[in-house]
Amino acid sequence: MNLLLLSLAIIVLLALRVPVAFSFLGPCLGYLLLDGQSLGSSLRLVVNATASFPLLAVPLFVLLGVLASRGGIADLLFDFALAVLGRVRGGLGYVSVGVSLGFSWMSGSAVADAAALGKIQIPAMLRAGYPLRFGLGVTGAAALIAPVMPPSIPAVIYAGAAAVSTGALFAASVIPALLMAAGLCVVVFVLVRRMPGIVPVGFSWARVRETGRRVIAPIGAPVIILGGILTGAFTPTEAAAVGVAYILVLGFAYRRLHVRDLPGVLAETVVTTAGIMLIVSSASLLGYILAREQVPQALTEGFFGLTDDPTVFMVLVALLMLILGTVVDPTAVLVLVVPILLPISSGFGVDPIVLGVLMIVSLMIGLLTPPVGTVLYVLSAVARTRVGEVFRGSLPFIVPLLLLLVGIIAFPDAVMWLPRELGL
Repeated sequence: MNLLLLSLAIIVLLALRVPVAFSFLGPCLGYLLLDGQSLGSSLRLVVNATASFPLLAVPLFVLLGVLASRGGIADLLFDFALAVLGRVRGGLGYVSVGVSLGFSWMSGSAVADAAALGKIQIPAMLRAGYPLRFGLGVTGAAALIAPVMPPSIPAVIYAGAAAVSTGALFAASVIPALLMAAGLCVVVFVLVRRMPGIVPVGFSWARVRETGRRVIAPIGAPVIILGGILTGAFTPTEAAAVGVAYILVLGFAYRRLHVRDLPGVLAETVVTTAGIMLIVSSASLLGYILAREQVPQALTEGFFGLTDDPTVFMVLVALLMLILGTVVDPTAVLVLVVPILLPISSGFGVDPIVLGVLMIVSLMIGLLTPPVGTVLYVLSAVARTRVGEVFRGSLPFIVPLLLLLVGIIAFPDAVMWLPRELGL
């Protein structure tokens, strides 16, 4: 009965749009008090949830993304991509995907990507005659590449919860992220055929050379970060620190960052990191309660009672993540569900790295779906339009993301190809 009341309280609070961390924390504390446990033990559980070495990389990756955004890296990437692809029919659609792909090597957050690039790309598309829905849809869907392509904050959270190699998970995410970009480009190709009023951008080799010269140094950031992680030269935390130093120097060198900007950068980093850690802590407390109530064991029996086929199990996991991702923050879902699903997946013989990629991609689709879809609200604010308008523009671009999920489920060995090649 207590567990039922706990679940109902969480559902009601989430429906009332109470922040996820507090929707979990309040009912959990009430449950533990009713169960006769002290608040001191609850506090110890909450604090210990963040005492994880992989999570040390989170604030540094957040800082890296904020510096890249404030340092004008997105502008440089956009100028170069526009110079190269502007004359192609629907060029700004491809530019949006390409810039998001390039920026994802530094940002790791779909919300940061949507906020930084939406301010640049959507006005440019409207000036060139693209429909608003198209601009909103392609910008929102392309932003989802960031949490899949390393360095990915959700991947760091999953690696900490599942006790797997962050480097191996990063490597396994590269091909799915590239396939996401390719699938979105296909949708752009199809949609722009029906847009006769698009104004092409003039092409100039001089402009390509000029913008290309300015973008060489920023491209060095992902080379240093991912190259260091995948070759074993750095741990993810060390790579994030090196990346922060590199982008900081770059921002000052390009005179896009100033000393007066640093307090704002650090404040934004602290606020974002604190939000993530609070969700991690509250979800861990809920996970402790679910473990006490033997929910994982019941779910294990339920899964094995439904099927003994690993493919069917992965389909069920993807469906579960798609549903949870529409109502709960992805960080909370990962911290809460990974300890439950991981033992079950091992029973089905599913690699934990493949499970991680499947869960992350599934959850990221939720960022583009109501009622929680954070990216929807960010783009709604950027474009000053209704959330429903953003969602309708995003619908065609969700199709290739769902097809990618099918591909991961059907060909899990393909996900593990790059980690195996790198010996991770």
